[in-house]
Amino acid sequence: MRRTGRRHDIAPYGGARSPGRTLAGVAAVLAVTGGVLYGGFVLLAAGPDDPEVVAARGRFERFLDAWESGDARRAGRLTDRPADAESLIRSVMTNLGPSRTEITPGAGERTDRGAVAIPFTVRMALPGAGRHAWDSTADLSKRGGTWKVEFRTPVIHPEMAPGQTLALKRRARAPILARDGRRLRSASLVGTVDPATGRGTSGLQARYDEQLVGSGGVPNRMVVVERASGRVVRALTTPRGPGGTPVRTTVDQRVQQAAADALRDVDGDAALVAIQPSSGHILAAANVPAGMNRALVGHYPPGSTFKVVTAAALLERGMRVSDRAACPRFAYANGQRFENQDRFVLPRGATLRDAFAKSCNTFFVRSRKKFTDSALHDTAGAFGVGGTWDVGAATFDGSVPVADGDNDKAASTIGQGRVQVSPLVMASIAATVKQGEFAQPVLVPGKVRHRHRATRRLAPEVVDGLRDMMRATVTYGAAAALRDVPGEPHAKTGTAEFGDGTPPRTHAWMIGYQGRQDLAWAVLLADGGSGSADAGPVAVRFLRNLDR
Repeated sequence: MRRTGRRHDIAPYGGARSPGRTLAGVAAVLAVTGGVLYGGFVLLAAGPDDPEVVAARGRFERFLDAWESGDARRAGRLTDRPADAESLIRSVMTNLGPSRTEITPGAGERTDRGAVAIPFTVRMALPGAGRHAWDSTADLSKRGGTWKVEFRTPVIHPEMAPGQTLALKRRARAPILARDGRRLRSASLVGTVDPATGRGTSGLQARYDEQLVGSGGVPNRMVVVERASGRVVRALTTPRGPGGTPVRTTVDQRVQQAAADALRDVDGDAALVAIQPSSGHILAAANVPAGMNRALVGHYPPGSTFKVVTAAALLERGMRVSDRAACPRFAYANGQRFENQDRFVLPRGATLRDAFAKSCNTFFVRSRKKFTDSALHDTAGAFGVGGTWDVGAATFDGSVPVADGDNDKAASTIGQGRVQVSPLVMASIAATVKQGEFAQPVLVPGKVRHRHRATRRLAPEVVDGLRDMMRATVTYGAAAALRDVPGEPHAKTGTAEFGDGTPPRTHAWMIGYQGRQDLAWAVLLADGGSGSADAGPVAVRFLRNLDR
């Protein structure tokens, strides 16, 4: 680095005396410089302008430049003990990993034994420990006509003794807890911590980094350690303020484990969310593979699981579950053809209950004529979808845009087009049917300040109709895989198309709630096939795991 303010411009020595210079003039020089008159010559004291001090300081600056840049080998070669200096400097710079190092030398002066002592200040920006500085002094002596740094361990830091080095010791982070007060076991929710800086980098570790570290938010401290054992000898910095405090979540470890076990053998991306409908508390959020928390922040088309919202809109407009609901092989919107999975049809006399339970796309697409462009958007608001949820963690809270034309409205009725949700949103839709009203999901209750409220409450007859149809979906419809599962499950399946492939690729969904338990849930297998055939068995495993 360029070391400003420390170098001195030196006038050349040995210049001719002015003819008119008198002894009195020399005496004046002596008075100013503190020199000694000897044989008619002035001998200056060995201060910073002494040529030998200047030469030593130049050599020392080369040493500091090498140290600053992390070139331990080059720094070592400028000392009287190259191997020892290289080893210690490399150890210090590797252990501390400073993002910035600045070392500023002082002027320097001769010592009684003829060496040159130069003070210096080290300033470092340390990851997770802030900025720190310390002062030290190095002696330089001439060896074979060349100035060398007399290397001793305290030169690097005066608090170090031989056999020691500097390191960063992480301040213990407070834990992230489940509802029972034990450490939460969910990699996707907990998140990660950078091993170098000690900072949270994802999940709750990142969101609540300062709380978990403590006041000041400094996770690391600089310490002196024994090189051989790593034992801390002394702390050189102390984080400000008290230690961190835990973050307590609503996760139920038993439910979380049941969800994780249900996804264990799933190939590809998948998520399972469980909610307590009465409170909105998130009981589980499992993801495979671990990493992205798609359970809470994923953006996916919901497919036929969204028919819960569409059916609610029909019930709000006076339709009853027993009313006739024609289910032909195809339905059209401005020439765009919609069809049922495997192009099935329902017999004459089929009802809304049947169309919902069997997941008849063509009926719901044709029902769009009963809706204004904003109807599904508005009904989704009664389920909290599209609001801003204050959960205590990052979430995607769904989007049901006002329809942009007839084709967009037709696609929206079956959870396609521009409708987007997360698994959390779909679990919350099931929970709303179970509870009879929307209760915003919550993960970290102590951090929730403004729970989102639904735009309106669903009418009792609408809720009753949805419950009837979701139970029928299990007893004789597309969610028949759950028929023998205890707890009186209610469900809705979904197979959501995405992409431009032929045939289209599909996400597999199943959502539901337990009639005899305070539990709602959603299963998503991204690019995972069919709701009934692929998501269904995962839901069965989850619910049976809970029943053990």
